[in-house]
Amino acid sequence: MELSARQATRLDAIRGRYDGWLVAIASTLACLGVIMVGSAGMSVGEKQGIGEFYYLTRHVIFLAVGLGLAVWMMRTPLKIVEQYSQWLLLACFVLLALVLIPGLGHSVNGAKRWIRVPGMGTFQAVEAVKLLFIVWLASYLKRYSDEVHADLKAMFKPIGVAILLVGILLVQPDFGSSSLLLAITAGMLVLGGVNMPRMFLPAVVMMVGLAVVAIAEPYRVRRLTSFVDPFADPFGSGYQLANSLMAVGRGEWLGVGLGASVQKLSYLPEAHTDFIMAVIAEELGFVGVCAVIALFAALVWRAFWIGLQCVEMRRHFAGYCAFGIALWIGLQSFVSIGVNLGLLPTKGLTLPLISSGGSSVLMTCAAMGLLLRVSYELDRARRQVARLRSSPESASANTPSAPASRAPRGNVSVLQPQTNAARGTSRLRERIEPTLGRIA
Repeated sequence: MELSARQATRLDAIRGRYDGWLVAIASTLACLGVIMVGSAGMSVGEKQGIGEFYYLTRHVIFLAVGLGLAVWMMRTPLKIVEQYSQWLLLACFVLLALVLIPGLGHSVNGAKRWIRVPGMGTFQAVEAVKLLFIVWLASYLKRYSDEVHADLKAMFKPIGVAILLVGILLVQPDFGSSSLLLAITAGMLVLGGVNMPRMFLPAVVMMVGLAVVAIAEPYRVRRLTSFVDPFADPFGSGYQLANSLMAVGRGEWLGVGLGASVQKLSYLPEAHTDFIMAVIAEELGFVGVCAVIALFAALVWRAFWIGLQCVEMRRHFAGYCAFGIALWIGLQSFVSIGVNLGLLPTKGLTLPLISSGGSSVLMTCAAMGLLLRVSYELDRARRQVARLRSSPESASANTPSAPASRAPRGNVSVLQPQTNAARGTSRLRERIEPTLGRIA
């Protein structure tokens, strides 16, 4: 008893470290965002008569508040986050329902996606829903990973929840966020060990459903047709994409110089938000575009790597949270960059950490804070395992006459080293673990 108490005391004193690569990459993207919002937002603010530095000041304020949210998430133990995961799912439905309440919801260009917040202006509810849903799904996959692989009912439950959320989003309407939410759900289920042949049919049905929804509205059909040849109607349905492509073409290899963009001067719509990548391409050129893509690729890769390390240490909730955030940032940045470069039809998705937009900035910062918390607890668990293995008391406790025990340590427990530890769950069947292509 005294030996276990001494071990627990030493383990509790160990602290982890936040992943330096994540901090560096996210900080670089955020700083680039401040520069480009300042460059692209000056002409927009001047045209609207609200001041040249309005959007830059607003972006910096939201970034500062987002930094506070990130620090709060970094200091919140994952055990507490997981404990309230069921309430987070309820919050998703409440937030999306509030948007539809007259007087509380706010419409822009016919889309009702924002909630009026006193003292803040408006808040786009779906941005919070993305993070809350990822946390709930991570908790669900941890609790029912074996059932998700073996039982159709367990697999269809998160899909059904996602479809309900998508149904509310389509009422607003928000086709881009609906597609993104379904893609995140499918990706997390695959990484959670779902039976791939069984996943094929739901994936096909969802794709067909999205295609039907896409062609059901005339304005979406116009976006698809203008995507094929935006210069066929450069002053109508192809206006946004045509001006975006002209901005990309003017940038050539090294760009026209920071602040020297012409397309942002009342030609390119939403130059400081949805089409900020086109301004980057014009001012920083092909080299700047490649640098931004490399930063996002590094951020997503690092998040996936951290998630895989967590899963290998049997910290499944933390691992699935990292996977979900990686899918969110990766897919959204891919769609945003693809739209700006003319590779995908026009969709209203911001570029994470770079585009102006209070809701997006706040929730992306919160997601980065959660991801850093995952890296902190992963590093701490590694240090605790290393301490146990090097401890003389641990060596004596693992003699053949003494059974393996768990040493408590704050929020999680560390299993003392065993020579024949069986990988899997407490059930008889071995647990299916995501490998991301790793050779077993």
